[in-house]
Order: sequence, then structure tokens, then C-alpha cells
Amino acid sequence: MTSAIRSTSIRYRTLDLVTIAMLGVAFGVVFWGWGKFYDVIDLGAAVGFKPAAGLLAGMWLIAGVVGGLVVRRPGAAFATEMVAAMVSMFVLGGTAWGGTVLLSGIVQGLGAELIFALFLYRRFDVVAAMLAGTLAAVFACFYEWYFYWPDWDLQWRLAYLGFFTVSGVVIAGLGGWLLVRRLAQAGALDSFPAGRP
Repeated sequence: MTSAIRSTSIRYRTLDLVTIAMLGVAFGVVFWGWGKFYDVIDLGAAVGFKPAAGLLAGMWLIAGVVGGLVVRRPGAAFATEMVAAMVSMFVLGGTAWGGTVLLSGIVQGLGAELIFALFLYRRFDVVAAMLAGTLAAVFACFYEWYFYWPDWDLQWRLAYLGFFTVSGVVIAGLGGWLLVRRLAQAGALDSFPAGRP
């Protein structure tokens, strides 16, 4: 049996909770920085097609994917994404999007969490990671249609969904899985199943 597919305990250790908090804080700082970058580099405006901005949105989904892959307990993906959203909103002086950041964290974390739950918290390979990034992107996209882009027509909404989903698969899913592998190779995850061969 590989480290990617194995049974998972439901009981949390103190280390699991601390890790969720630490990952959430680290990704909250990343989210805040990515928001500043996102404000400066408006990809949609740069290419003349606003929905193309979805190609950069996958970064905001990575906390849930990584949290789920590392901690491997029910609720870990959701909790990590929520902590990251709260940190980016409160601790670092807020974001341009205000309180909607917390709602984003809820829907994004829920999307990633549902994939790990679908696999009964037994599969943590690249496929599970990419599916988690995908569903997080789909949930986030539907949410953003309502809160950020209510005036877009169906063609633009579907284009945004496509771009956002690609970003979720590549940045959050594949990128999150690669990050966890690098952390495991560096010995940072020796206390977790993700760090064992």
C-alpha cells in the first residue's frame, strides 16, 4: 500500500491542529500577497477578455488541497482554507474584497473537502489533489458569478468557469500535490502519513 492510499484516523492529534493553523497562516500570507499581485497584473484586462483572469485564481484554492493532503482527517481541507482566508482578511490588514473573503474560504474549502470525503479520506494521490482543486474551483466560480460578476452573460461565465477550473487543476491540485511531495522529501512531514513512503 502506498502513502497515497491508506486508511485515515478520524481523531485529531494536537500536531494536526497546529499544522492546520500553521498552514492556514502561511497560506493566508500567500493569499494576501497574491491579492496584491492580482491587483497589479489584471490578466483579463491585459488580454482584453476579463474571464481570462480565472487563470490566476487557482492560487486561492491551494490551502485546502494542501491541508487535506497533509493532515488527512475529515475537515482538514476546509479548516485550512478557512484559516488562510481569515488571516488574509484580518491579520494582514484586510483585502480589497472585504468580508466576501470568508465566504470564498467557505465555498473553496468545501469544494476541496468534498473530494477527500468522496474518497472516504483514503486517497491522497495526485488524482485526488487535482479533483479537489477542480471542485474547489467550480464552487468558487459559481460563488463569484453571483458576488463579483452578476452582469456577465452566459458565454463569459462559462469561459471564466473553464479558466478557473484549469487554474484549480494545475495550481491548486498539481501544484499542491508537488508542494506536499517536496515538503515530504525535505523531512518536514515525517510525523504525517504524507511524509512516509
